[in-house]
Amino acid sequence: MTLDDLLQDIYALEEEMRVYERKYGVLSETFYESYNEGEEPAHEAWVRDWTAWASAYRLWLRRRQQYKSAIQRLRAESSSVADVIERTARHDPIPVSP
Repeated sequence: MTLDDLLQDIYALEEEMRVYERKYGVLSETFYESYNEGEEPAHEAWVRDWTAWASAYRLWLRRRQQYKSAIQRLRAESSSVADVIERTARHDPIPVSP
């Protein structure tokens, strides 16, 4: 996986979460806190959405953490964020740990 792969995953997951946020009228963070505490959907028809939404949010959290770790590692190897941006702007395939 590359840094660009991570970013593309993050963007795709954010788009998916936005669909649910618009449909149900709350931000994913708000939904996930309640879902994680065991709150059940009010309607049977919502079960599939809620499961997919929670999965997307969990994966989004994991990808964000992977991104932060990768950026910290890259910044430690470089002298500035500008060096990192120079590589990412050229779309260099920057490998990251899974």
